[in-house]
Amino acid sequence: MKYKDYYEVLGVPRSASEAEIKKAYRRLAHEYHPDISKDPAGEEKFKAVAEAYAVLKSKEKKDEYDRLGQQPAGNEFSPPPRWQDEFSSGPGSFDDVDLSDMFKAFNRSHRGNYRHEPEPLQGEDYSVSVGVTLDKVMNGGEAEVAVELPDYDKNGLPHRRLHTFQIQIPVGAGEGQRLRLAGKGGVGSDGGKNGDLYVKLKILPHAIFRVAGRDLYVDLPISPSEAALGCEVTMAIFGVHLKIMIKAGTSSGQHLRLAHKGLPAAKKGAFKSGDLYALIRIVVPPQLTDKQRSLYEQLALVTEKPKRDFIIEEHR
Repeated sequence: MKYKDYYEVLGVPRSASEAEIKKAYRRLAHEYHPDISKDPAGEEKFKAVAEAYAVLKSKEKKDEYDRLGQQPAGNEFSPPPRWQDEFSSGPGSFDDVDLSDMFKAFNRSHRGNYRHEPEPLQGEDYSVSVGVTLDKVMNGGEAEVAVELPDYDKNGLPHRRLHTFQIQIPVGAGEGQRLRLAGKGGVGSDGGKNGDLYVKLKILPHAIFRVAGRDLYVDLPISPSEAALGCEVTMAIFGVHLKIMIKAGTSSGQHLRLAHKGLPAAKKGAFKSGDLYALIRIVVPPQLTDKQRSLYEQLALVTEKPKRDFIIEEHR
């Protein structure tokens, strides 16, 4: 009969643990599943993976297989005498027997005579990225998360299933922060605990504010007269009204810093409050009335022109 290296089929070392064997099987079964794989030989590979796992997942069958010793895959060999004593009906009867059939027979003969309690196997942990609004980060609150997670049917075949969770966004949550949902990951087997689901937060772009770390940036439009004479501007930031003092002679492009008005500090102290930076934009009316034009012309006569640090070449 021909020897099959089941460890090689699953791509794991002979010292692989039960969890490593199961993980390798799930990955390969998903890769070569006839409903998923585009590999012409996918179905045959899928069957080979299933056969290898059927032997290595069982402690008693795995122990018997390991006792055969490691040999080159496809190598012709004769089973040890005790195998012939237990399964053979006559000399040479193993010539046309498949190795997997031998293990099936071994399993049938030991059923009821050998009791093996499988060890609990904990489910896998998964991580997903979820977008959250800046409003939720500033004020906290619940958010719904819908994610597709790997799942397995009763035959151990992989597929994906949609899960919906309600998560609590903490005030001051930062970009890339992970929230742990205990027991919401992969399903455990043989009494093992479920794995965990880690939700990685990604702050979604905002229509007005820009996020840079813990700081917020916002454009603050003011008129030329407000820039020249100074003024007080009221700005609403996520339900909080702030008064910003614009000094006389403020230029476009200046940054006004409002300390600790950025992303709020997290309650557990993981993050400190950021700052809010208002970027001054002097906005000129797109169209002037006759009166406005007259006043601007009068202003131009008494206003000192700004010094320009570049040379303008005249083209004749």
